[in-house]
Amino acid sequence: MYMLLLSVLVGAGAGLAAVVLKISVRWGQEMLQMGIDEPKRVFALSVYPVIGITLTALFTKLFLGGQLGRGIGPIIYNTAREGSVVPRSKLYSQLITAFLTVTFGGSAGTEAPISVTGAALGSNAGRVLHLDRRRRRLLTGCGAAAGVAAIFNSPIAGVLFAVETILLELPAQYFIPLLISSATATVISKALYAGQPFVLITTSWPVNAVPFYVLLGLFTAFFSVYMIRTYHWFEHFFERWPGLNWRKVLLGGTMLGGLIFLFPTLYGEGYNTVELLLSGHAERITDGSIFSVYQDNNPWLLLVLVLFSLMLKVVATSITVGAGGNGGMFGSSLFAGALAGFFFARLINLSGLVHIPEIHFVVLGMAGTLAGVIHAPLTAIFLIAEITGGYALFVPLMVVSSSSYLITKYFEPYSVYTRKLTARGVDVYANRDRGLLAQLDPRKLLDTGFIPVRPNTTLGELVDIFRHASRNLFPVVAAGGRLLGVVSLDSVRDALFDDAHYGTTMVRELMKPAPAVVGPNDDLEHTLALLDRHGVWALPVCEEDGRYLGFILKSAILTRYRRQLIEESEA
Repeated sequence: MYMLLLSVLVGAGAGLAAVVLKISVRWGQEMLQMGIDEPKRVFALSVYPVIGITLTALFTKLFLGGQLGRGIGPIIYNTAREGSVVPRSKLYSQLITAFLTVTFGGSAGTEAPISVTGAALGSNAGRVLHLDRRRRRLLTGCGAAAGVAAIFNSPIAGVLFAVETILLELPAQYFIPLLISSATATVISKALYAGQPFVLITTSWPVNAVPFYVLLGLFTAFFSVYMIRTYHWFEHFFERWPGLNWRKVLLGGTMLGGLIFLFPTLYGEGYNTVELLLSGHAERITDGSIFSVYQDNNPWLLLVLVLFSLMLKVVATSITVGAGGNGGMFGSSLFAGALAGFFFARLINLSGLVHIPEIHFVVLGMAGTLAGVIHAPLTAIFLIAEITGGYALFVPLMVVSSSSYLITKYFEPYSVYTRKLTARGVDVYANRDRGLLAQLDPRKLLDTGFIPVRPNTTLGELVDIFRHASRNLFPVVAAGGRLLGVVSLDSVRDALFDDAHYGTTMVRELMKPAPAVVGPNDDLEHTLALLDRHGVWALPVCEEDGRYLGFILKSAILTRYRRQLIEESEA
């Protein structure tokens, strides 16, 4: 009951945060566009993003020390590797920077910042109340789920998002707090703000369209691969200018402004464009564009503009985030997926071979692209069904989302959130053994009780050291502290009975190279593999310069691992 009460409070907090951000963004965008004549509107929209990214970068530099931690990836890392400890700064930093970025037209979604804020709320509530690791992890998931649920009025999708992308595994009984937290956030969102951006009422789907559902799944899968790779290419591109760099801010803002000038649909989240597609007014998405005057003369122009918009959305989002703004790929995936579904259906219809319902494919394109980009097919299915009222499309949603996910995962094993973590050597999908080992601090397992000896120590002196030592392994260390080798009692047993050489035989003649040397921050799974490979019970630990620190013992690792396993089981 205590955890259920906390899940309600976390859900309420995340719901309020979502309402405040969405209302603030809408109010801010209306204020910025108030009184601007239509001919000048496209110029204003291309300038605003530069201002928004600059303000976000300044806030990050002045108040966060240049460390914002954008997107869901850091939360996944905090949950998987840091005991669900989310920095307190994320309680406010994500909301403020997302407001500055998206209000001024940054081409990214607010879903990730709100979900991160909710996760930070749950994590820090657990820390203040001194909850154990597992319950703190649960509250972190409750906050993340509540954030997504409040944005879209979709409690089930919020729960599935938390489980598929952040928690990765969860005991069945913990679904109840997640559901309650998501439901609480949804109630608050629905009471204070409409929240749900799209509406679609449909009663059936044509059976003869099934082959096209499969083809759409294939299309959105390859499109998802393109989005993931493009996003991370731009991420690497902007990493050449670390921290707050005005060259990066101005370059990114100018590039984004140019894209929005040519394709105004890239301004902001872009949900108004999706609403036009769902209402059957696709031709209106060119309004305000420099290409609108050619719309009536060429029926294929709309299709070309849609193609450019869906291909460039991930570019615009990548530039927004890379240049210093804040936002996520969640909303951008929905926007691009809607355009992809429309493009696919309109292309089929223009061919004259068969007619398929374009509105249905807009919805299915959103699900397929979201499932591929964030690797969360269940989230995609239930989210689209909930926010569009399209439960009648459940079977097509299953076909498109599952096929898109499977094909995307074949070419891109990691989602847009986890690809960077994996490149850093953090595999959040690793089994539980790896997860538990990753939580152990190698430095705390360091054993410094081994007596070091010098290379010029005589055999006689070594024998005297043997008599008073509790270990039968001795590191041979130079005057500067550098490890030269090791001497074990077993390796010098025969020499111990040669009294005549006690004064002439030196340790340097008896020592052997260490079978392997590990660093103080090396992965413990790798250390255990080295211990097994060389058939030893201990390995020396040295800094990068070779300075000896101590030994790490297999028994110490396994003992601490067992204790960690017991703590996890009892939590």
